[in-house]
Amino acid sequence: MSRLAKKPINAGKTAVSVADGMLAVKGSKGTLTKRVHPAVDITVGPTGIVITAKENSRLAKALVGTYASHVKNMVQGVETPYVKKLILDGVGYRMEVKGKDVVLTVGFSHPVQLPIPEDVIATVEKNVMKLESINKESVGQFAADVRRVKPPEPYLGKGFHYDGEVIRRKQGKKAV
Repeated sequence: MSRLAKKPINAGKTAVSVADGMLAVKGSKGTLTKRVHPAVDITVGPTGIVITAKENSRLAKALVGTYASHVKNMVQGVETPYVKKLILDGVGYRMEVKGKDVVLTVGFSHPVQLPIPEDVIATVEKNVMKLESINKESVGQFAADVRRVKPPEPYLGKGFHYDGEVIRRKQGKKAV
């Protein structure tokens, strides 16, 4: 069993409810819902949110820790949104937000368009893209999708990298 799930999760100012297999977390920034697996039981009490396994199977024990992390992320996200910053390095590389799409010009013969998810707010300033959302999963997945278009290459460091990420650089060819 997960160590995270052994302690009750403090909900703070958020309203947490479980009904008909759906978990709903409502806070000052918005509301998040998630379907609960039948092998996991979530109870909301005065001490906090407690996640337990309904059965003694390996899957149920694994899901207890997973759902503890999900609930913790949901409670934190509805109070303070998650932010990811992507930095684009490269001569002639550009990115811009057009309507509900992000348009990337990163050295291909055509610009790449990626649709922005409904719950993610994307802003671009020069070569920095700031992604913000109350849902940690959607902001992380969209950041990974954008980075997958042009990951940083090890010789010149061109491409997308996260703010604070260290790119391991390789030495180029040596002159004879």
